[in-house]
Amino acid sequence: MGHLVRNLLTNAVRHNRAGGRLTLATSAEGELTVSNTCPVIDPADVPRLLEPFRRSAERQHTAGEGAGLGLSIVASIARAHGAELTARANPAPDGGLTIRLRFPVADARRHGQRSAGVKGG
Repeated sequence: MGHLVRNLLTNAVRHNRAGGRLTLATSAEGELTVSNTCPVIDPADVPRLLEPFRRSAERQHTAGEGAGLGLSIVASIARAHGAELTARANPAPDGGLTIRLRFPVADARRHGQRSAGVKGG
């Protein structure tokens, strides 16, 4: 689970803009939400960002730019833990991305109820 949080936060920091915001929230219902500000992302592009080696911008070949794996790793780990991942583009003027993960809570597991899947948009 540490890899999921590390990749999610690293991605949010790396793709944030100078002077931008990053918010992190958790809930007793098993939700983790991370949101950042960056250039506006077309909502149609959001599902693509969860695929391996996909990025919102063309490569600039700079140090530390990443390989486009961060969010796909987050999505894979979320699926492995039975969590539901929802990604959405934040509207202008702030832009950015909000990722919400809903993990199954202990009571739901005991009753055979699990959330699963990855959603974009």
